[in-house]
Amino acid sequence: MFTFFATASAGTEDLLAGELRGLGLRDLRPGRGGVRFKGELVDGLRVCLWSRTAMRVLLSLGHFPAPDADALYEGARTVRWKDWVTPKHTIAVDATGTSETLRHTHFTALRVKDAICDVLRDATGARPSVDARDPDVRVVVHLSRGQAELSLDLAGDALFKRGYRLEPTKASLKETLAAAVLLAAGYDGRAPLVDPMCGSGTIALEAAMIAHGRAPGITRRFAAERWPGFDDASKKTLAGLRTDAKARERTDAPKI
Repeated sequence: MFTFFATASAGTEDLLAGELRGLGLRDLRPGRGGVRFKGELVDGLRVCLWSRTAMRVLLSLGHFPAPDADALYEGARTVRWKDWVTPKHTIAVDATGTSETLRHTHFTALRVKDAICDVLRDATGARPSVDARDPDVRVVVHLSRGQAELSLDLAGDALFKRGYRLEPTKASLKETLAAAVLLAAGYDGRAPLVDPMCGSGTIALEAAMIAHGRAPGITRRFAAERWPGFDDASKKTLAGLRTDAKARERTDAPKI
């Protein structure tokens, strides 16, 4: 069992919690910025596949006091990184939050990256390379009230990127927020929807996906699929989730 944190736009946390309940998840703890829940890896992947409002799904690796940069580095070294990364994989570290002594997120991310690379170099004699654009393993470090929490991003990239938009338009509404608007309005895809000032069409596109019962992450490949521990059984389980999602799509949805 793992602890996950699904992030959400401010004000949409309760909508996300409702989605997670609908996916059969329990022990939900909505809070500022998202919802914590417990489950197996497949549960986290199910959220990546089906949630319309989650921005990211993070698998928690643990938390520890981080009063300064040295404590952050030493705490990060306690994680069993060899279970999640090898020198053959690429990594990136994203940082959020600040403290009195750790005021720059770039520096925070750099110290955690150094800890990961040093641990693997000590164990194997080699270190992973950094790929900020499309890493195999994306690590997230969050600072709050003198504590640091380390997590892995299951999807690897923000979930609002559905895959159908080749190029974002100027000031376009994020897909996750558009879906949240629809869910808050009670739209379930059973009635026609009119959006006369649709702009880039994000609300209409999300409405169409709801009406057709299409999983928003169905065309995505998730970073977790590249993790060293993602074995044949995990691949088979995820393939089953995708097959089931495609089978649930409707062909008789109303017009948008």
